[in-house]
Amino acid sequence: MPSSPLRLLLDFDAQYRRDRDQTPAFLHRRDRRLALVREQAGATPPSLAEWLHAVGDGRHHTAPLRHWRRLNGGLVLAGGVLGVLTMLGLLYVTGPARINVTLFLALVLVQLLLAVLTAGQSLAGWRPWGALLDRSDPDQPAPALRPLQPQLAGRAAQAGGLAFAITALLTLLAQILVRDLAFGWSTTLQTSAPAYHGLVNALAWPWRGWLPAAVPDLDLVAQSRYFRLQNGQPADPALLGGWWPFLVMTWLCYVVLPRLVLLMLAQAHLRHRARRLLRDHPGVAALRERFATPWVDSGDETPAGAPLATPSPGPAPEPPADTGTLIRWAGADDRDRLRPRLGEARVLDAGGAASLEQDRDTLNRADGGRPVVILVRAWEPPTGDLADFLDDARAHWGAATPILLQPLATDDRGLAPWQRFVARRQDPALQLCPPLPADQEAAAP
Repeated sequence: MPSSPLRLLLDFDAQYRRDRDQTPAFLHRRDRRLALVREQAGATPPSLAEWLHAVGDGRHHTAPLRHWRRLNGGLVLAGGVLGVLTMLGLLYVTGPARINVTLFLALVLVQLLLAVLTAGQSLAGWRPWGALLDRSDPDQPAPALRPLQPQLAGRAAQAGGLAFAITALLTLLAQILVRDLAFGWSTTLQTSAPAYHGLVNALAWPWRGWLPAAVPDLDLVAQSRYFRLQNGQPADPALLGGWWPFLVMTWLCYVVLPRLVLLMLAQAHLRHRARRLLRDHPGVAALRERFATPWVDSGDETPAGAPLATPSPGPAPEPPADTGTLIRWAGADDRDRLRPRLGEARVLDAGGAASLEQDRDTLNRADGGRPVVILVRAWEPPTGDLADFLDDARAHWGAATPILLQPLATDDRGLAPWQRFVARRQDPALQLCPPLPADQEAAAP
């Protein structure tokens, strides 16, 4: 069964579009039967996933997601490579001189802003890159997937950003391990060491309570400031490497973790939107109605304007004397009128309030080697339950067993739905008996 709302939405929409080629009567009968099976088992109607498992072909309709999988993979790969190159460029941009902490913090700020803007675009449903995505996907996207494009693109962008953040952090740690990095800070703005220390101390609030070693002190900030025209080295060159715990924690807390959290939020938002689209899908309401409404064979399966199919005008057979079983369908009972013709035929019940297990027991107990008569109420049109019972009976007894439908009526009025029902089944061994004569009714005790 589909494991995510997005897959469930795509599978349901694909089945919904396939079902549009079927007649409403076929869909109603199929889905009502599934609901009845669950009802007989004491369960609620099937969920959408269970319904798809029962009526579908067992394959997930994930072809529309291939384009997005390729886009996700491409952005993750590009983000990973770009993260390595960006961090190396930042560490080597000043050559052997000190690495500017201010430039590092500016890169952190840019990454954080990009992550927040991407999340906002996804939440707002904005598609500034929609035309580009449409050109990159030559196939038309699935209709159910088009409303989710902002969320899918937002998730892909956050995944690429997370790959950038992780590879950049790993590159920074690797360079700290293999090189003797010297950090310092510089800015054209008129600022003092205490002011800059206040800035870095504020940035360190997530970890300064439990990792004070990763918070630069005022002495480190004051001694690591440099000017472009300044010559010479500081008194303590080893002091300049003391920035790295702060820089690692800053990148982790303000770049990696926000990307990770926003990626999880993007995934959750995508699932939420998919659930809402599935809930509002026009096919869901129709399916629920078919589950709850009994199916009645009204003869409406013929195309509009076409003549209704009727059986040939030849004489219909009467129940034979060698009938082995009489089945009362949905409580229909007139054995006294039929006793002179049926003799001591076995009387069984099916349909109506009977459970599916009782119907199967009736099929097992019936004498399939002799004709079987099924009593039905002529004033009630054929139901899908009766059609299903006849299908099971034919599969159980074989194609040669005569099955005769005996309507409880005294004339032909109201039998047209039954005549069409028998004609549409195209079963040569299934026949509709004539109504019982009126004089025989008068003779009944």
